[in-house]
Amino acid sequence: MEVIHLGAGHSLLNRFVMEMRDVTVQNDRLRFRRNIERVGEVMAYEISKQMTQIKRTVTTPLGECQCLVPGDKVVLATILRAGLPFHQGFLNYFDYCENAFVSAYRKYKDRLNFDIHIEYIAAPDITGKTLIISDPMLATGSSMELAYQALLTKGTPAHIHIASIIASQQALDYVRSVMPENTTIWLAALDPTIDEHSYIVPGLGDAGDLAYGEKL
Repeated sequence: MEVIHLGAGHSLLNRFVMEMRDVTVQNDRLRFRRNIERVGEVMAYEISKQMTQIKRTVTTPLGECQCLVPGDKVVLATILRAGLPFHQGFLNYFDYCENAFVSAYRKYKDRLNFDIHIEYIAAPDITGKTLIISDPMLATGSSMELAYQALLTKGTPAHIHIASIIASQQALDYVRSVMPENTTIWLAALDPTIDEHSYIVPGLGDAGDLAYGEKL
């Protein structure tokens, strides 16, 4: 299993993440969503480099040209609702691919304790395909695990890419322990810990609320 921390290098990606974290910028919901989307675009480009390349012959006005293009059959999956703008970033680049959606939410037992519930899944057959699961925040890793297990009801993928903008060290360790070896984890930022409410610290707050408004 490979972990690729894109934010550890010199990249424009880090500016997008900085603006998402900044309380003086993040309350502009349009910009917040667009920054999430832009990180998705950067990650889509990076992930495409690891895919099988095939030759395609195209006819131009002046002749024929052989082009190398990604040959994997790709399914883009995301976890509702914060994952929607992130998913759109991937879809902007993988515009020809199939899509899957999974709902995962925290059902609180009291102020601090909760279980993760999955209530909805819409997905194509993922057998033998490259599955990209995007979720902007990996706090504990439980939502990602349950989403993946739900997607397995639609088949077994050939390779899994997990894409997250900010992950806690705890979540990264957990996901590495529960996902199969044919998984690649992509991160824009890795934060040290989570607080008593299981929010990433320093993180950025609630990505879903910042993107779409506070929920009751």
